[in-house]
Amino acid sequence: MNTLKKASSALISVFHKDGLEPIVRKFQELGITIYSTGGTEKFIRELGIDVVPVEEVTSYPSILGGRVKTLHPKVFGGILNRQDDAGDLAQLEEFEIPQIDIVIVDLYPFEKTVASGVSEQEIIEKIDIGGISLIRAAAKNYKDVFCVSAMEDYAEFLILLTQGNGRTGIADRRRFAAKAFNVSSHYDMAIFNYFNKEHGEAILKISETKGQVLRYGENPHQKGFFFGEFEAMFTKLHGKALSYNNLLDVDAAVNLMNEFKKDDPTFAILKHNNACGLATRKTLHQAYVDALAGDPVSAFGGILISNVEIDKATASEIHDLFCEVVIAPSYAADALDILMAKKNRILLVQHAVALPDTLIRTCLNGVLVQDKDNKTDTIEDLQLVTKRKPTQNELDDLLFASKLCKHTKSNTIVLAKNRQLYASGTGQTSRVDALNQAIHKAKSFNFDLEGAVMASDAFFPFPDCVEIAHESGITSVIQPGGSIKDQLSIDYCDENDMAMVMTGTRHFKH
Repeated sequence: MNTLKKASSALISVFHKDGLEPIVRKFQELGITIYSTGGTEKFIRELGIDVVPVEEVTSYPSILGGRVKTLHPKVFGGILNRQDDAGDLAQLEEFEIPQIDIVIVDLYPFEKTVASGVSEQEIIEKIDIGGISLIRAAAKNYKDVFCVSAMEDYAEFLILLTQGNGRTGIADRRRFAAKAFNVSSHYDMAIFNYFNKEHGEAILKISETKGQVLRYGENPHQKGFFFGEFEAMFTKLHGKALSYNNLLDVDAAVNLMNEFKKDDPTFAILKHNNACGLATRKTLHQAYVDALAGDPVSAFGGILISNVEIDKATASEIHDLFCEVVIAPSYAADALDILMAKKNRILLVQHAVALPDTLIRTCLNGVLVQDKDNKTDTIEDLQLVTKRKPTQNELDDLLFASKLCKHTKSNTIVLAKNRQLYASGTGQTSRVDALNQAIHKAKSFNFDLEGAVMASDAFFPFPDCVEIAHESGITSVIQPGGSIKDQLSIDYCDENDMAMVMTGTRHFKH
C-alpha cells in the first residue's frame, strides 16, 4: 500500500487564526480545494483566496446561532470514507459527497472561559460539539486524512506539507492523530471536571498536555518526568536544567513562602523539602544572614527563596554559599551580575500563578486525593488555655512558627525566637524525638532558647513535651489541642508560668 498521499481538499474551521495564513496560501499554491465556514471562511476570503462554504456542500445553512454548522453526513462522509474501499467510494459518488483529505480544526477555549469567571451560559456555549466531532473523525481515519487539531501544530504541518509538495506519509498522519486524541480527551476531561465540581462524585480525571523528560527521577536509576506549565510560573534566568529533586524542593519552597508573601522581607533555605533556615527582618540582607545562621551546614546545596527582590548586598552573601536554586519575585541588575557568576546555579523569577487546590499521590494500587491544607493559623484562631497570656513578641513568634510547622514533615516540632527559625525536629516517629532533635540542633548552633516558642503540628498526647521544652527555656507553646490529656499539659504550663494557645487545626504533613 502506498502510504504517501497527495491531498486535493481541506476543511478548515478554527477559533485561533494566528499562523493560519501561510497554510492557506500553501493550499492555494498546491491547488488544494478549501472548504470552510463562519469566521474562518470570512478570514480566508479576505485573504483573496477561493474558499467553498460548507453550506454549499450540505445545502443547509449554519443554524441555531451557529451551534450546528458542520454536523452533516456530506461533511463526515467526506472525512470518514475509506479510500481503498470500493463500496465507500461508490457511496461518495452516489450521494455527491466531496472527498476531504485534510482537516484543520481547533476547539473553543473552554478552560480559559471557565477561568475568566464568566456566567455559566457563556461557559456552556464554549463546549465545542462540531469541532471535536471533526477532530475525532479525521484522527480515526488517519490512513487517508491528515488532522491538525491545535494552533501549536500549524508550523510543523506547514513544513511537512511543503517538504512533501502536498503529500504526507502515514507515520506523520498517525502521529498527528495521536495529538488529536490527546486534544479531544483533555477537552472532555475539562468539561467533566467543571460539571463534577458541583456534584462532587468520587471520580478522578487528570490530564496534563505539557510535559518534559527529566534527566532522571529521585535517583539516577529511575525515570522522571514533569507535567505542567513551568514557564507560566517561573522565568528561568540562568543555570542548569532542574532535576526531579530540584522541582520537589522548589514546590516546597514556594508553598512555604506563600505563607509570608505579605510579611516583611523573609528568606528561607530548604533541603529535602524542609526548611533549615527562615527569618523575617527589616532588610532582606539580614533576613538571609539570620536564615543561614539557623543551619549553615544543611544550607549547603539547598534551595533559597525570598519574598522580595534580591538586592546586591544579599546576592553577595548568597554567592559565598553553594546552592542549587535561588527563587525571587525579581532581582536587581547588579545582584544578577553576582549570582550568574556560577554557571550551574539556577535562578528563577517567580510569577503570581494560582496553585492547585487538590493534592494527588499514588497509594497502593490506586490514588489518594485530598484538599490542599490552605488553612493558615491566625491570631483570631488562637484559644488561650493557660493563666499566662503570651507577650506580643511571643504571639508574633508563635504565628511565625506555626506557619513553618505546617510545611515541615510530621512528626515535627519547630522552635523559633524573634521571627527566626532556631531549629526543627522533622519526620520523627514520636513528638518527643522531634522536640529533642530540635533542642539538640538549636544548641549545636549556639542558640539561646530562653524565651523561645515551640510549635507542634499535632496535639501532645502527654505532658512530656511541655516539660522538656520548659527545661530548655521555652516559654510559650502553640498546638492544635484535641488530646484527651490536654489538661495535663495545660496544668504543667500553669505551674511553670508558660503560655499555651490552641488553634483547633492539625497540620500533619506526610
